[in-house]
Amino acid sequence: MITIESKLREWGRSTGLVIPKEAIDREQLKNGDSVEIIIIKKTNALRETFGKFKFKRTTDEILKESDKESWDE
Repeated sequence: MITIESKLREWGRSTGLVIPKEAIDREQLKNGDSVEIIIIKKTNALRETFGKFKFKRTTDEILKESDKESWDE
């Protein structure tokens, strides 16, 4: 099993998906082979990569604290 990222493209009145040659070669695929495709639409790449991070304090609290620390110098 491999994971690839590809863009949908118009082919006439249809929509197609291009599988890179490197992936075809790696999996030794040929015309007529059956494959299973799992489709996941990319919405926010950063959130998908790193997840949603929740702070224990609000952003305002963090900024006020950093302002106080910078005035101590």
